Amino acid sequence: EPLKQCTAWLHAYFCEPARTASLPIPAFHHPLLRRDSFTRQVLWTLLRDVKFGEAVSYKQLADLAGNSRAARAVGGAMRSNPIPIIIPCHRVIRSSGQTGNYGGGNLMKEWLLSHE
Repeated sequence: EPLKQCTAWLHAYFCEPARTASLPIPAFHHPLLRRDSFTRQVLWTLLRDVKFGEAVSYKQLADLAGNSRAARAVGGAMRSNPIPIIIPCHRVIRSSGQTGNYGGGNLMKEWLLSHE
């Protein structure tokens, strides 16, 4: 069932983006998302608070996650993200408006941002 949920969510994201808001988020079983840490807090905050088509700076995400001085730690959390796209680390950009880095490559990040 979790794989079916994930497949349905990814299909909607790429083919019917407006539907993603109405679909349940697939279940996450990765250990990083279960232990209490700032990385976990950042990833869940990103998932919950930064909606489709929105972007947020590393500093803004640090503020939302409860530590306004942890913008660099937010970058580390983005690098640790075990499920990119579903936890949308591509939506985190630099304060200057530049896209910044992305594990899937900068062209992929730009494509994902323009897709949204």
